[in-house]
Amino acid sequence: MAISQTQNGAANDSAPAAVTPAQLDASKLTIKLATQLKPVPPASELKFGQVMTDHMMIAHYHPVHGWSAPEIKPYGPLAIDPASSCLQYATNVFEGMKAYIGPDGTPRLFRPDKNMQRMEMSAGRVALPPFDTNELLKLIKQLVMVEKRWIPTVKGHSLYIRPTIIGTRDSLGVAASDAAALYVILSPTGPYFRSPRPVNLLAVQEHVRAWPGGTGGFKLALNYAPTFKPQQYAAKLGYDQCLWLLGDKVTEAGAMNFFAVVRRYDGDLDVLTPPLDGTILPGITRDSTLALCGAHPSRMVLPGLDASVRLHPSERVVTVPELAGWAEEGRLLEVFTVGTAVVVAAVSRIGYDGQDITLPAYEGTLGPVARGLYDRLSEIQEGRFEWENWSVRCDSQ
Repeated sequence: MAISQTQNGAANDSAPAAVTPAQLDASKLTIKLATQLKPVPPASELKFGQVMTDHMMIAHYHPVHGWSAPEIKPYGPLAIDPASSCLQYATNVFEGMKAYIGPDGTPRLFRPDKNMQRMEMSAGRVALPPFDTNELLKLIKQLVMVEKRWIPTVKGHSLYIRPTIIGTRDSLGVAASDAAALYVILSPTGPYFRSPRPVNLLAVQEHVRAWPGGTGGFKLALNYAPTFKPQQYAAKLGYDQCLWLLGDKVTEAGAMNFFAVVRRYDGDLDVLTPPLDGTILPGITRDSTLALCGAHPSRMVLPGLDASVRLHPSERVVTVPELAGWAEEGRLLEVFTVGTAVVVAAVSRIGYDGQDITLPAYEGTLGPVARGLYDRLSEIQEGRFEWENWSVRCDSQ
């Protein structure tokens, strides 16, 4: 005989209604400010990622209830179960962004929608719980406004933003994490490379940073740790970073995107970067570099470059033998790297097969194309040059 539960005296044979997990909601944000604020170090003392601001933002995902109300609270350690997915299976995703003070004194972000799109894509690659990137961006803006005093106003300095999502499922079972912590921390920073000199790259073939069908096109923590040992080896040989190869094809330089400027036989300049084939991170500065080169000189002129200089940006395979050949012909005019942390950095030599490919030297380290890009990007990031709505005020939702 079937027995049914009764409620208010009536039989109830239906199953309980399913709980819809809560979405990330910036309107539910609570803010608890620190009672004692840290002193802001002088800009001259700032080194990348070593000083954190007073506060952080955090929200937690529960497999049944969904996202908790986000909170901004004093910066501090996280409580993580030792069996958490992030510790055991590297379910960690992060982004790199920067905030700048605009001419009107308002904090600004550079193309933050691109960071949100990439973070969503990366989190999906390792099956982390979904979140509304529009709501996350609102929370980032709010946190930056709270920490406005930490944004350096010295040229070449900024407030680095590190949104992060980690899997917190507390089980050793090999499966996707159905729980997560989403947090954002901030760090005032100066130039990534403190010394005003170009970087040297060691071309590495025996160790591969990424491979077709792998995770190189996603911003996952697991992509970075395997590069540390080869980087130590490169440093022992006197090189600053590794130039990661796949066969003889160039992929990335350190954790940066790679560009080469080659003079064409007609006198115009090719600005080349490897294509997004799944082994290369789709960098926001990379995308911006291609767009700005394509706009010169028809829509705007890059600082320091004459309007008669024609740039032809192209995403195509670049090999080290090609670089060596162009250098020998005197056609390899510049090699530079780009990224959120570094913006634009010149390369002076590339070590390959026991020899160096030496690049032309320029006053101030950056060649004319790299210098024009660095100056224009800086102007846009700081709100001194309006372009395509790339600079977004933090007081707007």
